[in-house]
Amino acid sequence: MKEEHKKFIYCAAYCRKSVEERKDEVFGSIENQRQAILDFIASHKHEGWIALPDRYEDNGYTGANTNRPGLEKLLNDIKERKINMVIVYKLDRLSRSLVDFVGLLKVFEAYNVTFASVTQPIDTSSSTGKLMLHILSSFAEFERELISERTKDKMGAARKRGQWIGGRPPLGYDIDKENRRLIINKEEANLIKQIFNLYLEGNSLLKIVRILNDKGYRTKKTITKNGRVYGGIKFGVSHIHSIITNPLYIGKVRYEGTIYEGQQEAIIDNKTFQKAQELLKSNRVERKTCKNKDCSGLLSNLLRCKSCNKSMFHTYTIKNKIHKYRYYVCSNANKRGYHSCPTKSLNAQMVEDAVIDCLKAIFTKKKSLKDFVYKQEAEALLSPIWKTLFAEEKRKILKTLIKEINYDTPAGKLDIVLNNTNENFSFETDLKKTPKANRKEIDKEPPIRRILILAYQIKKLIKEGKISHHRQVCRWLNISPTRIDQIMNILLLSPQIQKEIILTNNPKIASLPEFRIRPILKKPLWKEQLSCWRKLISN
Repeated sequence: MKEEHKKFIYCAAYCRKSVEERKDEVFGSIENQRQAILDFIASHKHEGWIALPDRYEDNGYTGANTNRPGLEKLLNDIKERKINMVIVYKLDRLSRSLVDFVGLLKVFEAYNVTFASVTQPIDTSSSTGKLMLHILSSFAEFERELISERTKDKMGAARKRGQWIGGRPPLGYDIDKENRRLIINKEEANLIKQIFNLYLEGNSLLKIVRILNDKGYRTKKTITKNGRVYGGIKFGVSHIHSIITNPLYIGKVRYEGTIYEGQQEAIIDNKTFQKAQELLKSNRVERKTCKNKDCSGLLSNLLRCKSCNKSMFHTYTIKNKIHKYRYYVCSNANKRGYHSCPTKSLNAQMVEDAVIDCLKAIFTKKKSLKDFVYKQEAEALLSPIWKTLFAEEKRKILKTLIKEINYDTPAGKLDIVLNNTNENFSFETDLKKTPKANRKEIDKEPPIRRILILAYQIKKLIKEGKISHHRQVCRWLNISPTRIDQIMNILLLSPQIQKEIILTNNPKIASLPEFRIRPILKKPLWKEQLSCWRKLISN
């Protein structure tokens, strides 16, 4: 009869003793703890327990935190799968913090390491021990929430009393570490006064930024204990706005939307501060929310200014309440003035057309798109369908294909980085040239006309054998099968209705939403469809 194979459990003995504990305490010394643990392991020898020779000890370290070399060594060996079980003399030897204790046990559980105590009924290799662990976890979570609530309440109470509760000091003040309060920095306070005076003299936030940066002023620089540096950079519009709106400079503090009296000395008087707020309010320009989805640029979150290494955002302006001009503006130019950036802004239509032309050149030159992950999106870009897509659909395809676009104005180069492959393609193009006077934005075709043209393009691809079914273009357009069915159903309209949709410039057709057409499609006879159509466009 063969001897049954016994599974060995390699046990690590962890011992800790803090400086405050008495030397004569029973089992207080490291050696006494270790001997008790070794005896405990020996009593379970029949279960395959084996004591590891490595010593995991922290002599003179508190159990209030986990910053202990012996504990770090223990955790490292656990992660290297050298340990199956951790044993301590008492629970508080591992940690005196319930939160830390539960956190350590979760690490043990993640690496299939069990835990046991010599003097207390905790052994996570048993069902009773696991139950105890869950109970401790519940208490630890309760303790965390309780500490969080108490901390928030204390900070809120201190803030309402006008106390400085910590953090990096604002421009104009330093921290009195002994009294834990803000004290005025005279040199920086003069700069704060200068900012308010410049604004009340009629200068815009952007102009103030330019004045300060040209004079060599920088934001407040602070260095943390671990050596990290914050601030010390050029001013931006957001910096000036936060200064002008901060009640800290009139000796008050803001907490959860309410203003309280502060304990710091004021730099600006109330009258000056109030004038600045009124001027700021009168200068604020409210832009109406654009309901048209085309307000977002095709290259939003993709286009970057290479000179400034900053993103470019899409914006627009409307002149004479009719003409809409779209741009991509460098965020650095927007924050610190156009003089700080060689790119400044780009005509949106020009850069979008250039990027699409470059992409087409990239995918046309590729010998095969078979191995390209986003093959269908690339094929959609190259197909006639592209011109019929809505801006939102085009944007989704471009974001799938492109990881990043960089435009270098001095060099006149456009760099496109593809997704998945991270290939970088460079093209020479001057996007700063003035657009021709007769250049127009994308032709604003009526939505229903664009849908009808799209349906015909898909039908043509089926007829040419390039696709076998219209649902194959779902991924190209990033739309559902239901939606593609709705698009193709437009072809069921009578020829006369289709002719009017495509050829006439009736304003009613231009503003006609697609869902108003769907009841007409339910009519089986073209004569009935035409009758419903006449009523629809006459209302």
